[in-house]
Amino acid sequence: MAGARTTMKLKRFLLRYYPPGIILEYDKGGYLRTKSIDLLDLTPETNPDELLAEIRRTEALITESRADQVKQLILRLQQKQVQQDHRKFRFFKELKAHILPLTNVAFNKSGSRFITGSYDRTCRVWNTATGTELHTLEGHRNVVYAIAFNNPYGDKIATGSFDKTCKLWCAETGKCFHTFRGHMAEIVCLAFNPQSTLVATGSMDSTAKLWDVETGEEVATLAGHTAEVLSLCFNTLGNQLVTGSFDHTVAIWDVSSGRRIHTLIGHMGEISNVQFNWDCSLVVTGSMDKACKLWESVSGKCVATLVGHKEEVLDVCFDLSGQLIATASADGTARVFSATTHQRLVTLQGHAGEISKICFSPQGSRVLTASSDKTARLWDAQSGVCLQVLEGHTDEIFSCVFNYEGDAIITGSKDNTCRIWH
Repeated sequence: MAGARTTMKLKRFLLRYYPPGIILEYDKGGYLRTKSIDLLDLTPETNPDELLAEIRRTEALITESRADQVKQLILRLQQKQVQQDHRKFRFFKELKAHILPLTNVAFNKSGSRFITGSYDRTCRVWNTATGTELHTLEGHRNVVYAIAFNNPYGDKIATGSFDKTCKLWCAETGKCFHTFRGHMAEIVCLAFNPQSTLVATGSMDSTAKLWDVETGEEVATLAGHTAEVLSLCFNTLGNQLVTGSFDHTVAIWDVSSGRRIHTLIGHMGEISNVQFNWDCSLVVTGSMDKACKLWESVSGKCVATLVGHKEEVLDVCFDLSGQLIATASADGTARVFSATTHQRLVTLQGHAGEISKICFSPQGSRVLTASSDKTARLWDAQSGVCLQVLEGHTDEIFSCVFNYEGDAIITGSKDNTCRIWH
């Protein structure tokens, strides 16, 4: 088969800051493809020459002539890590976003736009820089509960509603492309796969479903849970989906076949949240049993139980590089754990009410929490010191998000408003 070997030609490099990595764009048989070199363990102390040698051992596309270019990219990634994140967030604008309480907020990849879902049955699209409303997405007959952009593209929006349907919209025009019908009860969570070809929805009917973004058809029903599916998450490859249920179990599914690969059994209470880490090797789960568990996605084995909270764990997440885990609890505290040693690193104390949402800044150096005490707080992930209290909401805050650059925050509250912080 002499002539059949397709040559691969490197076209260009793209830098990814969060988590650190280098994307290679290359030509293979006339098609443009990409692959990423993840540098999740990169620190400012990493020796760039040794790292370059290691990359070259495993990546044939990086030839001698390209070596210096790659070294420069490594140095740029290290520089970005050294830039300390000392920013103070200032209150920029309050949006009287809806006539009824908000349910969720979400950014597009660039952070130029964000969306809000509400009990008023609409989803609204906003310009982050000005705080002006761009579109109202109308058509649902009940609460719009789960919302998402198809990041990194950001040209589509999915909305999941208590009316049992999910709708797919054009982010540019606000036009509705498809209405996904088939669930027998409220839709409470959803996600796009990374390729933006599928939407997954989780419902109170105990199932999750996969839908085709192009055709609007149902691709698969993921059945097996015996109670509500409250949270779900695709891995970064898009080949697996994890679902967490009120039946105390978590399931890992093979996306292409719709088959269940593992059932993760061990929690003694309802599952509040589930998430894959960046390299798809681990799943973290939070539960009403006051614990958080870490599982190997390949084997389905529980590798650690993170304990210490006095009340339910309401939210849990990895930082982007997958090195840290943060937990938020009804006991009013949050904790940061190491994903490798499973040790608790810090406890975040200061809220006067339960913490329902937690997330890391893209850089991983900050933790943001939202509480029923009407404040959101920004913490130093290393020291556990509270850096800032974001005040002004008049009722509990149940949504808080960073944009991708980490220089804007949106908080959403039961007081019908959301606030932009720059």
